[in-house]
Amino acid sequence: MFKGLKDHLQFIREHDPAARNTFEIILTYPGLHALWGYRVAHKFWNIRLKMIARMISFMFRLFTGIEIHPAAKIGNRFFIDHGMGVVIGETAEVGDDVIVYQGVTLGGTSHEKGKRHPTVGDHTVIGAGAIILGPITIGSHCRIGANAVVLKSTPPNSIVVGVPGQIIVRSKKESKLNDDEQMPDAIGLTLVAALKRLEKIEAHLDISPSEMDSGMQCPRHGIWRGEDFSI
Repeated sequence: MFKGLKDHLQFIREHDPAARNTFEIILTYPGLHALWGYRVAHKFWNIRLKMIARMISFMFRLFTGIEIHPAAKIGNRFFIDHGMGVVIGETAEVGDDVIVYQGVTLGGTSHEKGKRHPTVGDHTVIGAGAIILGPITIGSHCRIGANAVVLKSTPPNSIVVGVPGQIIVRSKKESKLNDDEQMPDAIGLTLVAALKRLEKIEAHLDISPSEMDSGMQCPRHGIWRGEDFSI
């Protein structure tokens, strides 16, 4: 047990540059406190003391702002950074060395019994505000962008962004973005490419801006250009 705690604290220190020392992590990290509460509640759940398990989960939710159902299955060194607003449903499964940020939801889309929450593979990072819904599988070593809404399974070593979630890198090892690199806008990039092709066709046909529909007018160019969609 103590080795597991030591490994977990070391994992947090390696992945959070704001963590100055172990004592600070133990006292001030709500994500760690929520996980401790979950571990206790999960043991009670497994021995069929489910009301006690739910009461423990409820108390830690009030204390940390993080809701983890005691029936969920969570692996080793799970790190909830900042934490507030994280929700993990009853049939969710989370692998080892997973990092999630504030506002993440691992939720369901059905009222039926049985598996209805996501399965998240090892070494996955889920950005702030991301929502992953349904009995889908997020492969190991994936990265889910902030505020993405993921409704379909993703293969390992992939990057997912947008609403709904779009896979912009698929099954490619070493696909992680640098921590200071912005997630690309998949829809914006698609619009840029389409409009650039349209502009080439217009130039070839010698269509002037005045002949374009007035709804496409733009003060700077006369018509919308590809770069106007790249923010």
